[in-house]
Amino acid sequence: MTYDAIPAAALEGVRTRRVLAVCMDFFATSLIAGFLFVGLLFLSFGASIFILPPLFPFVAFFYNGLTISGPRMATPGMALMDLEVRAMDGAPVSFLNAAAHAVLFYVSTLAPVLFLASFFTRDKRCLHDILADVVVLRRALPVAAGRSPEYSSGGEQRDGL
Repeated sequence: MTYDAIPAAALEGVRTRRVLAVCMDFFATSLIAGFLFVGLLFLSFGASIFILPPLFPFVAFFYNGLTISGPRMATPGMALMDLEVRAMDGAPVSFLNAAAHAVLFYVSTLAPVLFLASFFTRDKRCLHDILADVVVLRRALPVAAGRSPEYSSGGEQRDGL
């Protein structure tokens, strides 16, 4: 997909929606990791307390990898914000590419200035998007034959969802 192939409407409001989606996904990932931590701690009668703290990165790796490479092509937070992740050629993202994208995102949080790259790229991609060769777009509404795609404003209902 070239810069000219991405419609401007597909990028409208992407930064704000991504920030909100990240907040939702971070909360969901934290809940999953917390439940796993407590559950595994009880199952091991407390013996695993020293090996469980790095559980969050593993949960985040699989959470992002499985959801972005899934049929919705988005994490639950992204789906709520009507976003989807695609490879730069327009294809769905593979599990490894989606998981690597998540790892690069969490590494980017160590130097938040890296997120400013989205203000200088024409397709609003952050540095971790560029390195993972993906683009985050607004999800298009279903297209009737012969019409161009429309992009949701976030409030209307779509058929099939």
